[in-house]
Amino acid sequence: MTVLKIEPSKILRNSLFLILSFCFGFSFADTTHLVQKGETLYSISRKYELTVQELRTANNLSEKDVLKAGQKLIIPTADIENAAALAASPTAAASSYDAKNLDVYVAQKGDTYYGIARKNNINVAELFSINGLSSDSVLKAGQKLKVPAKVAAASSSDAMPALKDADPRKYTGKTSSSTLDWPVKNPKVTYVTGKVSGVQLSASNKEKVTNIMSGTVMYCGFYRGYGEVIFVQSKTGLIYAYTGLSGIKVKKGEYVVYGDELGSVGVDSITNSPTLTLMVFRNGTPIDPAKAPRG
Repeated sequence: MTVLKIEPSKILRNSLFLILSFCFGFSFADTTHLVQKGETLYSISRKYELTVQELRTANNLSEKDVLKAGQKLIIPTADIENAAALAASPTAAASSYDAKNLDVYVAQKGDTYYGIARKNNINVAELFSINGLSSDSVLKAGQKLKVPAKVAAASSSDAMPALKDADPRKYTGKTSSSTLDWPVKNPKVTYVTGKVSGVQLSASNKEKVTNIMSGTVMYCGFYRGYGEVIFVQSKTGLIYAYTGLSGIKVKKGEYVVYGDELGSVGVDSITNSPTLTLMVFRNGTPIDPAKAPRG
């Protein structure tokens, strides 16, 4: 294997994480971090390329909690579906579970919302929604939580197409209409599934990425395994995730309208072609981007 000596850059950093992600199937395991003097949740989130809310939820911390040197933090597994769900405004989430299909779980000492959600095969946003909690809620031992008795398979018409092979680098062969509004011009639209559940869009080198649905930027920056990403939440609570960018033009909290420039397309580390991946989530569950609203 030939080793090229190239000056480090954001694009190379982006490509490296994408290579690691696909080679290891996004199998990042939970780990721990020993807090150093002067560190904050924000600085630690940047180091591990996760969101602050993911760290708070995984460690049962409120917005008022202050980190202390020597404190141990759980660094959760990178999961863009969970990150998107936690980035959304808590008031936007709505439970889709019937009360008859719920059990009661009594929180034990050391439990976190993150851990309980994982045990029950749901994301934290769904757990909050079922129990009428907000994303800044702190769990207490003895607290009773409703959890799904059995997780039902998605049956809505806008769910992602079912596949036999969930390898994110094995494409479905299914494409979507080029007449739809996409973040880039005249792309070849290819569905992917697995940890990357959405569409890959072919593009021109460093092509401008435009917003397809008005909303608020809930997160922007590097996310582990996905390069530079942007989450835009619509007024109906959908999260539009633009991933694999080479540059970002917006800031967290900014309201963007249809057609606004979000950033520029990055280069796929495996195909070496300019590519953008678009995912759309409802309460952390991916839906078909072709059927997601525009405007």
